[in-house]
Amino acid sequence: MLDFKKTHKLPFKYEIPNYLDKFLGRRRELKASIKYLKRYLFITLIRQKKLESYSILPCHKIILWINISAPSLGDSLMDLSSRVMIKDKEIDLFTDKYNEMIYNNDVVFSSVFSETNQINSKKYDLVIIDSFSTRSMRIKAKVAKSTPFVAMFGYYNGPEVNRVLFSFHRMNSLLAYKNNESEISKIAKPSMFISNEDYEIIEGYNLPKEFISIVIGGEWSFRTFNEWDKVIEKLISLNNDLNIVLIGSDNGTKDAQLIIDKLPSEKIINYVSKFSFNQTAEIINRAQYTICCDGGLMHAANAVDQTIIALLAKLNSDMQLTEANRSFFLFDESNVNNISVESIVKKCQEASKLI
Repeated sequence: MLDFKKTHKLPFKYEIPNYLDKFLGRRRELKASIKYLKRYLFITLIRQKKLESYSILPCHKIILWINISAPSLGDSLMDLSSRVMIKDKEIDLFTDKYNEMIYNNDVVFSSVFSETNQINSKKYDLVIIDSFSTRSMRIKAKVAKSTPFVAMFGYYNGPEVNRVLFSFHRMNSLLAYKNNESEISKIAKPSMFISNEDYEIIEGYNLPKEFISIVIGGEWSFRTFNEWDKVIEKLISLNNDLNIVLIGSDNGTKDAQLIIDKLPSEKIINYVSKFSFNQTAEIINRAQYTICCDGGLMHAANAVDQTIIALLAKLNSDMQLTEANRSFFLFDESNVNNISVESIVKKCQEASKLI
């Protein structure tokens, strides 16, 4: 039976941080309802509707998890975070090529695929699908046509939520609520696993024994901080022995070089765009703490249990972090550049006292 509330109603019994109030409105609800109807009809048309299940059972020993709706590395880490709750199963992952690299040495996923022709004739007992998007359902129907499936987001297609808590609580509901709300809060965080090869690569660079890492650059201007040079200058003035390692992806290359040119010092090492995502996560893992804006490496830092000073904008800490994270945070409603250098330095001092 049609139920349009599934577009914005959480598919589990616990409340989690969400922006439902900002989402609800006649125009948005109508748009979400139209998408719901299209997806419902498509799933029915390709003869998958009757295969939908609502539980992960002991008999489901071999599972395929299809996760292609997460457009970024950070979203992928959050959406797949609850895989640790079913690590007793044999689980394969089908994901985007861009995200595949994170999980190639994962201790939960047995195999990782990004092309349907990579999946052999293995018989799966169950498929976990990220959402009922047309693309996800096409892949499911192609690689496991007659296999029952459960959905994580399902028809949910509306207000922003804390994606880590969503993942854990949804998985918990599929497992018949093995954990209570408090127990989930204590374990809900992303996870990733660094291979021996990546560990050895970073080990070979002889990083300082003690250092902090700072993530430079960003994909979106409202969460890309532009005054790291002033933060670094202030931190060094407070501690001349401080070692700083700059990290980040290609979008931070230019800014990192400007920092090096302005503040030439053997205490500042520029490793922006020098390593893979997982190798950079290992650098984060070795740091005393990491300063970052919301982005993939912030979630990687949470995944390796690093202490972070997080600069957030638009989505607050309730939406981006969990109780299980070791985090200090600063928030602005519209842009991280409205956060003062002084307040960042103060948070760094707070974090240093706990190390």
